[in-house]
Amino acid sequence: MPHADICILGAGPGGATAALHLARAGHACLLLDRATFPRDKVCGDALSGKVLSELKRIDESLPGKLAAAPVQVPSWGIDFYAPNGRRLAIPFKPRFDKTRDRAAGHVAKRLDFDNLLVEEVRQQPLITFHENADVAHTERTATGWALRTKTGETLATCRLLLVANGAQSAFARQVAGHALEPNHHCAGLRAYYRNVQGMSADNFIELHFIKEFLPGYLWVFPLPDGQANVGVGMLSQTVAAKKINLRQRLDEMLATHPALAPRFAGAERLGPVRGFGLPLGSKRRALSGPGYLLLGDAGSLIDPFSGEGISHAMVSGRHAAHWALEALQANDFSPEFLKSYDRAVYNRLGQELRLSRVMQRLLNFPSLFNFIANRAIGNPTLAETLSMMFLDLDLRERLRRPSFYFRLLFGGGKGR
Repeated sequence: MPHADICILGAGPGGATAALHLARAGHACLLLDRATFPRDKVCGDALSGKVLSELKRIDESLPGKLAAAPVQVPSWGIDFYAPNGRRLAIPFKPRFDKTRDRAAGHVAKRLDFDNLLVEEVRQQPLITFHENADVAHTERTATGWALRTKTGETLATCRLLLVANGAQSAFARQVAGHALEPNHHCAGLRAYYRNVQGMSADNFIELHFIKEFLPGYLWVFPLPDGQANVGVGMLSQTVAAKKINLRQRLDEMLATHPALAPRFAGAERLGPVRGFGLPLGSKRRALSGPGYLLLGDAGSLIDPFSGEGISHAMVSGRHAAHWALEALQANDFSPEFLKSYDRAVYNRLGQELRLSRVMQRLLNFPSLFNFIANRAIGNPTLAETLSMMFLDLDLRERLRRPSFYFRLLFGGGKGR
């Protein structure tokens, strides 16, 4: 029965990032995951510039390793399709040169990306990594936490618990009190396809805001070997209220929508359509408590507009490692001390989450959404803002400036 100062539940991007930062700071930790890697994870598979920035913070060589891996494609921008059908193409870099520049984004299946991080974990002697470790129960003890199986067997004990076991985390619900709130939760479906026509030569990811499907959205993301990740997302509240069958609607749109049907006429679906739930960061929740920190999806940190969760999980993992070490040094695992972790995460992500919440609400007003899309085509400030949501640029500083909002509404300049 291993004992550790710090135990991490879940070896996805949040948990693996925390473990790697702890190891590089010279501190041992115990990392547990119920799966055996490589394992699949239902996701959109897009890796934003913020992901690359977090990889670089772990190790300078990691972005290059990802870029050189055959399991990914470099992505150079985003195509937004407004309800009126207009395409707003936003390159991640205004004037990029694929022969010279490093791509600002990638798309890779979670099966492969998560395993890339786990392979880094395996190389760290300070990380004790146990796969196929199904923690069914957690028990608060006088000295920390005991982690037990369904039969009551103790798998491990620790002083501080970092919870990174995903959107369905029982700990987040039962201990941290993160109730599933349909207005702050997204239902999604994902399927893989081959031979989708009309994909961008520059591997732009596509977000389609189809009038008949609002306030939901449909995505088409390119993958290696001529494959694509195709899916839909919509607030769980709307799905329930309107009794929407997401799987049926996905099939209908791919078969009948005038812009999509010709592209999918000869496409082949690979494997089943799989569903997932996304606890959104549209509501600020507590990320810590007595002796524990919540990371990534377990902390409900998913972007409410784009659905991105990978980079936010990695941001939280980095801050969790820092504040875990601070707590150990101070020998203080109280809720009051650990709230510093909450402040650090929301200082980094809070304004972006609020902006995304505003944009998510725009999906209820197709005419307003069309207006903004039309304005963005001729407004570099607005186009840049949409792009920055997917990059690791300091959007927070820009949002503090009154001049930014004037330029956002009336155009002109670069908002700087």
